[in-house]
Amino acid sequence: MNRRDFLRLGLAIPLARLPLSLSKSPEIAFTFDDPRLDAGAGFRWQEVNERILDALAARNLKATLFVCGQRIDQPEGSQLVAQWDRAGHDIANHSYSHFFFNASKDAGFDYDVTLAQFEADALKNEPLIAGYAHFTRMFRFPFFKEGNTAEKRDGMRSFLKQHGYRLGRATVDASDWAISARMELRAKQDSKSDLTPYRDFFLQHIWERSQFYDSLAQRVLDRSPRHTVLLHHNPLNARYLGDLIGMFEAKGWKPVDADYAYQDPVYDVQPRILPAGESLVWAMAKETGKYEMELRYPGEDDVYENPRMDALKL
Repeated sequence: MNRRDFLRLGLAIPLARLPLSLSKSPEIAFTFDDPRLDAGAGFRWQEVNERILDALAARNLKATLFVCGQRIDQPEGSQLVAQWDRAGHDIANHSYSHFFFNASKDAGFDYDVTLAQFEADALKNEPLIAGYAHFTRMFRFPFFKEGNTAEKRDGMRSFLKQHGYRLGRATVDASDWAISARMELRAKQDSKSDLTPYRDFFLQHIWERSQFYDSLAQRVLDRSPRHTVLLHHNPLNARYLGDLIGMFEAKGWKPVDADYAYQDPVYDVQPRILPAGESLVWAMAKETGKYEMELRYPGEDDVYENPRMDALKL
C-alpha cells in the first residue's frame, strides 16, 4: 500500500473510533454538578468544598465543576466557586434554573420548557461564572436531557455552537445524588449513625456503572474513550471521593484531568436520537439500534437504586 492509499484509508475512519493511546488501562476523569450552599448531613458547604478539593489535590487531579446559578446566586456562592477556580478546576455552565428540557405538554407534562426559554436560562447563568480565570465554555444539560423533539435538540445544539459552547457530556452516568440523599437523611435522623454502608454501596454502584458503560463503549467505538464520570457536589463525595479515586486506581483505571479527557474526539459526536441525552455512550449505543435489550430509560435514576438500598436498610 502506498502512502496516498494509506492516508485515504486513514481519513475514512471516524475520529471518535481512533485509538488515542497504546495504554490498556481505562482512563477516568471526574466532573461535578450542582455546587450548593445547603450541604446537609451535618456539613457546611465549606466543609464539602474543602474535602472534595483536598481529595482531588491529593492525586493532583483537575476536575470540571458544572455550576447551576440558582444554587449559588448569593455572595457565599461566589466564594464557593472561587475556591474551585483558585485550585485550577474548570468552571462550566449548567444553566441557571436547572429546567427539565424534555418537559412539554405534548410529552405528557403539565408545563412546557420551550427552546427560547431554555436558551435564555443558559445565558442567564453566564454572568455568574464567566469572570473566573478557569471559566470554560462548556454546557451540561440538567438531568442529561437534551430535548424531546428534533426542534429542541437541534435548536439548542445550534444555539450553543453560536455562543462558543461545547457540550459537557459524561460517558459514565450514575446516581450518587440518590445515595447521598439517603445518607443525608440517615445522618439527620441519627448524627452518630455508622455511614460506612453508604460508602460501600456508593463504590459498588459507581464501579458497576463504569464497567457497564466501558463495555458498551468498547463495542460501539472499538475502544475505551477517555471516560468522564458524573458526580455531584454533596456530602457523599465529601466523605468518600478519596476512596472512589483509590478504588479506580486499585482496579487498574487511571484517573486523569477532565480537560485532558474532553480532548477525546468522542465528545464532539452528536447522537441523533429522541429523546436526546443520557450518557454519551448510552446515546451512541442507542443510535446504532443494536443494544435495545441493554439500554434502560432513563439510563440512571433513583428508581433503580432505591429498591437495592431498601433491601440493605440504607
